[in-house]
This record gives sequence, C-alpha cells and structure tokens, in this order.
Amino acid sequence: MNKRELQDRLKNYALSIIFFTEQLPDVYKYKVVTNQIIRSSSSSAANYRAACRARSAADFIAKMGIVEEELDETLFWLEFIIGISDKWELHITPLSKEGNELLAIIVSSIVTAKKNNSKNK
Repeated sequence: MNKRELQDRLKNYALSIIFFTEQLPDVYKYKVVTNQIIRSSSSSAANYRAACRARSAADFIAKMGIVEEELDETLFWLEFIIGISDKWELHITPLSKEGNELLAIIVSSIVTAKKNNSKNK
C-alpha cells in the first residue's frame, strides 16, 4: 500500500466514524463520545497526511506517533460506546476491525522508520 492509498483509507475511516455517530441518540452521554471520536479519527487522518510531508525521519516518526495515539483513542471510544450499550456492537465490529488494521500498519511503519533512522546514524 502506498502513502496515497493509506491517506485515503484513513480519511475514509474517519468518514465512516462520522457516519456511524450520526446514528447515535441525541443525548448527552453520546454527544460527549461523538465529539471525542470524531476528533480522534479525523486527527489520525490529518496527522498521517502531515507525516507524509515530514521534514526529517525524526519528524516523520514523531508525527506517526500522534497517528498511533489518535487511532488508539478512536478504538477506545468505540469500546466505550459498547460499554454504554452493547446494542451498537454489530455496527462497531467492522469499525474496530478497520481501526485495528490501520493501527497495525502505522505501528509497523513506525518500527521500520526507527530501524532505518538508526541505520543512518
């Protein structure tokens, strides 16, 4: 997968999260979660795009660390929604699967970038 494909995949994941949250009831407990999960999912996409324009290997690794954190936070909020009500589990399962796949790709990229960066020192 090239960087453009991963950019698109992260953007589409954030959009999927937004579309999912539109199904949640308009009550306080879901409003708080909705705000958080939209911010974290869109942040992972935006920060990956920024990582692709990094000025150095260290900058790339730092920005990818943010992507990792934001994706992990998104997964937390998905789990949290199930904690509020397990009726959302069928909707959340594919979102969690995609989030975990993206997280694995990002972590692998960070590990590779760190190895390559240490070889160049």
